[in-house]
Amino acid sequence: MKISVTTNSKPTVSPTLTLMALAISAFAIGSTEFISVGLLPLISHSFGVSISNAGLTVSVYALGITVGAPLMTLLTGRIPRKRLLIYTMLLFIIGNLIDAIAPSFTILLIGRVIAALAHGIFMTISSVIASNVVAPDKRASAIAIMFTGLTVATLTGVPLGTYIGNTFSWHFSFLFITIVGVISLIANLLLVPSNLPLPEKSTIKGIGRILTNPQLLLVLALTVVGYGSPYVIYTYLSPILAHLGYSSNMIVWLLLLYGVMVAIGNTIGGRLANKNPVKALLGMFAILIAAYLLVIIFFNSHWLGLIAVLIMGMLAFMNVPGLQLYIVQLAEKNTPNDVTMASALNISAFNLGITLGSMIGGQVVAHVGLSATPYFSIGMAVITVLLNIWLLKMAAQNK
Repeated sequence: MKISVTTNSKPTVSPTLTLMALAISAFAIGSTEFISVGLLPLISHSFGVSISNAGLTVSVYALGITVGAPLMTLLTGRIPRKRLLIYTMLLFIIGNLIDAIAPSFTILLIGRVIAALAHGIFMTISSVIASNVVAPDKRASAIAIMFTGLTVATLTGVPLGTYIGNTFSWHFSFLFITIVGVISLIANLLLVPSNLPLPEKSTIKGIGRILTNPQLLLVLALTVVGYGSPYVIYTYLSPILAHLGYSSNMIVWLLLLYGVMVAIGNTIGGRLANKNPVKALLGMFAILIAAYLLVIIFFNSHWLGLIAVLIMGMLAFMNVPGLQLYIVQLAEKNTPNDVTMASALNISAFNLGITLGSMIGGQVVAHVGLSATPYFSIGMAVITVLLNIWLLKMAAQNK
């Protein structure tokens, strides 16, 4: 990515090692973001709150990122990137340590918000760094590598955290995440170069320039609705798997298998989005609707229901590299001084989507039932396809 810098020095650490450090940190970030999905029944029982209220541990975290990403970008724009990563992981560790010892549901939510602030700024700057250290035609793949930390977190971190919670206590699950955060901090200290270039200073005016650009605004809307649609179902994945007849211990392994499917989809999505992300995204979102239909059809089937859920897992998040790459490409073209803020706002959009999807899911579960969640995912996905078609038309007009 092309950005203005305040130093002529070049990074002294290879891009591969830098991406590795970012992926390790993303693993910690991803583990804490999604771990509540597997712990909802335990948290609900521990504090005497409903499953839908326990889902706030997902939606409040996402809302914290939504607000925190642009806010922290404004406040930290001139801090050297390595130092900022170190501060970020320290904040992350503090938030998860609070969760590990939380004596009440309110304190648990406070810890989630603190960790979310760290999440927002980390994902903002790591996306920019990842896409800047490779050739232009490999950017989506580079972002996918960085996001591999998130998919590996889904693959191993979330099931492991769920297993720890079921075996000992959900408090120990957050302690596990805290330890992973410490490891991530060490990785940043060792593998991230000290002389990374600084982007132009982010400003409130920059936010205005982005939000008044029709194409950039449409991409943000696409991210919110498109990334949010799976969360209507995904937030309540453990209860859904229990409905299909699987035990708590078996659900841990099924979450692991689900993570494998997510990792496969993320890798495929990164490769598909390298050349023409907006066109690739349309196909991804269209086929996701078919996956939701399979979940509806086989919702009461022990084996076919599981297969439908796993197919959904492969398709649900393969859009992430393309969405993040496209916002960066458009910002470079339309608002070149606001690339970092555009990245931050798209991170906010991702998590606004999580908030929207998980809150809709909570209301559906509370008032209709688990079986109704896929219908609302389909509704959001249809809106996403329409937005994507609109975006393609705008892209064609602006060539």
